[in-house]
Amino acid sequence: MSAGTPGMAANRTADLTAEWDAASPIRVAIVYHSGYGHTRRQAEAVRDGVAQVDGAEPLLLEVAEASSRWDDLEAADAIIFGTPTYFGNVSAPFKAFQEASSTAVLAQGYRWRNKLAAGFTNSGARAGDKLATLIQLAIFAAQHGMHWVNLDLPPANNSSTGSESDLNRLGFWLGAGAQSNVDAGPDVAPPSADLRTAEHLGRRVAETARQFRYGRRVLEPALG
Repeated sequence: MSAGTPGMAANRTADLTAEWDAASPIRVAIVYHSGYGHTRRQAEAVRDGVAQVDGAEPLLLEVAEASSRWDDLEAADAIIFGTPTYFGNVSAPFKAFQEASSTAVLAQGYRWRNKLAAGFTNSGARAGDKLATLIQLAIFAAQHGMHWVNLDLPPANNSSTGSESDLNRLGFWLGAGAQSNVDAGPDVAPPSADLRTAEHLGRRVAETARQFRYGRRVLEPALG
């Protein structure tokens, strides 16, 4: 095979990415609040999806802890936000975290600028106005100058051949949605399909973060 062929270029790229992965993992933080444990299950599934990507390292933080871990969040390549939907919006503890980030992050020099962001939410109803929560999370990320990563799954369970076991059975595009019956504990809810959807989101964000980091490393010498 002659020099400069696509095969050799692919091998060089693989060697570089393996070297970069070993030197510094892709860090993906998952910052969440869970009122009754259901959103925690969703957050743990997101974490598991991140961990499936070579070179990626998840950091799972409940909002109460995250508010004292600003430096760890600044070191992350991506931050995935999660909250239950209460009255068509984020929970009060998650809102407190958002507002604290104004002083700790935004006012300190736009410290999350150009990081990746994504979001997930859970509610008791199938719709539950979860879209309003995901929009709020996307706006929050935009105000920090972050790049939003969508779910990248087609809507499912919307035909005669659909199933409650389908990924994205609730039909969201902006982020991952989950539904937990109000009389079911976190040991049985959200259902497997929603947890696998959350896992997909974590994997997608980690893969995208990897692409962004390597793209920057390739472009930085050319840009001076």
